[in-house]
Amino acid sequence: MVDNTYQLAIVGLGGMGNWHREIIETIDGIEVCCSFDIKEERQQFARDHGITPYNSFEELLADEKVDIVLCATPNDSHKEIVIRALRAGKHVVCEKPVTLNSKDLQDMIDAAEETGKLFTVHQNRRWDEDFLTVKKIYEENMLGDIFRIESRVHGSRGIPGEWRQLPEHGGGMVLDWGVHILDQALMMIPYKVKSVYATFTHVTNELVDDGFTVVLTFENGLEYLVEVGTSNFINLPRWYVLGQNGTAIVKDWDLSGQIVRVTDWSKNDAVPIRTAAGLTKTMAPRTEDTIKTEPLPIVRSDIRGYYRNVMAAIEGKEEIIVKLPEVMRVMKLMEAIFEAAEKEQIIPFEYDLNS
Repeated sequence: MVDNTYQLAIVGLGGMGNWHREIIETIDGIEVCCSFDIKEERQQFARDHGITPYNSFEELLADEKVDIVLCATPNDSHKEIVIRALRAGKHVVCEKPVTLNSKDLQDMIDAAEETGKLFTVHQNRRWDEDFLTVKKIYEENMLGDIFRIESRVHGSRGIPGEWRQLPEHGGGMVLDWGVHILDQALMMIPYKVKSVYATFTHVTNELVDDGFTVVLTFENGLEYLVEVGTSNFINLPRWYVLGQNGTAIVKDWDLSGQIVRVTDWSKNDAVPIRTAAGLTKTMAPRTEDTIKTEPLPIVRSDIRGYYRNVMAAIEGKEEIIVKLPEVMRVMKLMEAIFEAAEKEQIIPFEYDLNS
């Protein structure tokens, strides 16, 4: 630490590495001092932005002024970088997925415990405002007992980039996007997952999943659907939440949507709808005098809170927000999803955060 400012080194100054750089520039008490990347154009990018680019990872680790190492490389290289940085006496922030399997993650956790250094993972989508808004709806019981939540991320460009399309580099949408929205599910619902069912798509890529649908069943009976697609030219809503007394929808990242709640259960009759083949009362819409439409209770956030918490945790002033047992739980759940998809069956899931 120089002049009470944490010095952070970036390993892998690509898209996410640079995103971290831009965020850190807006936070007091921390700055990017140096970097290392195997591509010369990114080394030059560092020079152009006032960052010292080291010629090797070893040189970066040897710099005594480096307090924190950020690992923002392809998924399969995280383990070695994290463990070496911890053993070099650095605190470590790692991009997600933290690694490719729970065994490798345990090795990383062991290294953190051995060295006494902070090791945490950048589960940044815990700060997404759409997630925090739905979490508020759930926690405050705004819809009555919620029995189903649907969380979807849809795109239409296939799998982006190069390494994300290759299994040896940890490609595929379960590891790419599933790690985010599965983490959101587990952080929202305070019950254990009881079972997992999953199917994969391979529309644009036979080597890795380019989409998936997962159904998690929690101990309290809540059914939580998680879906990612990369060949969806008309997107379904980002969130769809069903409760005993109402429904909430969040259409997209812009937080457009609404809540519709029942105000009078006693008025349950309906005017039949005439279809081409007959009448239906069951699916007729409710009359306006029995429901109330309300805006979403939007929750705002500040992603800079992630690094502020990292610094406070290093100093012993706060508990780290992204805890390693939570990271392991997501990793174990992703492994269960791969197993369920391969076996084409529902499988049980057990994981104790305190184990």
